[in-house]
Order: sequence, then structure tokens, then C-alpha cells
Amino acid sequence: MLAALVLVAFMGLSGLSGAATYEKVETNTTFNFEQSVQGNGFFMTYMYAKAGNLAMKNYAHGSGSIDNEMILVTQELNRTTHPYDADWNDFDQNCIQFKEDVSMVYAPMRIAVGTGYYAANPVDYSSLLKEKTWVKNYRAATSMHHEVEYAHALDKELELVAKDKFNYTYDPVWEGIGYTQMKIVEDVTDGKAHIGVLQGDFSNSQDNTGSDLMDWKPSHTAWKNPAIEIDEDYWGTYHIEKNMTLEVPYKKIIKGEDWLPCCFGGWNDMRYYDQKGFGASTKGVFDCTCYKVPVTAQFPRVYV
Repeated sequence: MLAALVLVAFMGLSGLSGAATYEKVETNTTFNFEQSVQGNGFFMTYMYAKAGNLAMKNYAHGSGSIDNEMILVTQELNRTTHPYDADWNDFDQNCIQFKEDVSMVYAPMRIAVGTGYYAANPVDYSSLLKEKTWVKNYRAATSMHHEVEYAHALDKELELVAKDKFNYTYDPVWEGIGYTQMKIVEDVTDGKAHIGVLQGDFSNSQDNTGSDLMDWKPSHTAWKNPAIEIDEDYWGTYHIEKNMTLEVPYKKIIKGEDWLPCCFGGWNDMRYYDQKGFGASTKGVFDCTCYKVPVTAQFPRVYV
């Protein structure tokens, strides 16, 4: 008896000690990039950024003159709160913002490189203008793409914003939003302009556990039965204005069963495997059919 009391006391102290365990981790990574470039010659640029389930790329090359102003800002925030009693929360917030104002005019160039052979024999550069920008939001299965190539002149203002917010609580509740926007105002001279948008069927990607909401994989392709598909090509000289915005909010709640479901809804409200687990012989206990109101007292009261 004494040993049992000591064991119970030890378990109680251990439980109190465990309940005090608490874990909270937060990381917040930000990146800011600004540039201003003016000049004549040959240029080739490449830029790639990733934040959580977001990614963007910007690529350009050509020969001639360029006047470029550019800003890139990224944020990747992750916060996890895990108390011992499982009342935990996971929160992610990611953002990519890119803005560019560029003017390019094609011209063949002869550039002397270094101090050796190519200093005396300049290199001929004759590259038509090309610039490509795309943004992908894997959480919302969204992709937006803009490309100009073979152009003799390009005057463009482009702005894109991609956001990914995800909140996962113990209940469990999955709640978040995938936001993607691209704005374009440009003049293309003697070239080709391409604009594309692809949106996967987000509603069919969720399973009963919500695992796809927690971690959207790039393997969930939007090419098969897309919800939105835009594919535009323009050859020649054009003035183009586009404002494309796609917002995908989602929320999913899964309520778990109580540890004794039979105590609340009765036998008929229990799931089949719960009924099976208790056994058919116990049905009368939970639906009260085994109980009969006695007509007379089984043990009559004795008055003294």
C-alpha cells in the first residue's frame, strides 16, 4: 500500500513537471535588394528568390543601352509553439515583392575585353533584347509568367507580389491564404511578348487528413485539369497593360471524437468501428434498452 502511494505521488510530480515543459521557436529571415543601372554595351542578368512555398525568377540579356531600377524584398517567417499538453500552434508567413522599371534599346556593340587579343580585336555583340519574369505560389498551385524576346526596344514597368500564410492549430484547424499578383505596363518594339497564368484545381487537392494543406508539394501539378489557364503571344509592336490577381483562401476544421463517444450521443451516434470495438452485447447498455423500470422495489424498505 505504501509503495502504491509513493508511485502515485511520483507520477503526480512527474506530470506537473511535464506540464511545465514549453517550446517556442521563431525564425524571421528578410532580404532587401535595390539596384540602379545605366549604360551601353552587353548585359546579362539572373535573379532567383525563394521564400517558403513562393519562388520568383527574373532573367534578361541583350546588347545596346539599358536604364534599370529594381527592388526585391523577401520575408520568411516561421513560428512554432509547442507546450507539453499538445495545445500547440504552427504559423508560417512568407512574402516576395519585386518591382522593376526598365528601358532598353537594342544596338550592335563592339567591346574590347581585357588587355590581350580581344583588346586589339573587339568582340562583336549583336543580341536582341530578352527579359523573362515568373512567380510561383506552390501553396495555391499558381504560376504567372511574362516574357519579352527578340525585341528591338522595350520600355516596361513590372510589379509582382506573392504571399503565403498558413496557420495550424491543435484543434486541428488548417487556415491560410495564397495570394499572387502581377502588374505589367510595357511598350514592345519589333519583338514577341508572352503572358501566361496557370492555376491548379485547389479544391481537389485536399485529403481527409489535411496533409496537402500543411505542405503543398510542387508535384501537385496544375497542368492536369487546371482551374485557370491563360496563354497569350504578341508578335510585333504593342502597348500592353495587365493586372492579374489570384487569391486562394482556405480553412479546414477536423473535430476529433471524444475518448468515450458513447457517453454523449448514445449507441446510434457512435461510429461503426466504435460499436464493433465495444461489442454487440453492450448495445443495450448504451441505448438503455436493457434497463426496465421496476414495478415493485426489489428490496422493500424496513421500518424499525
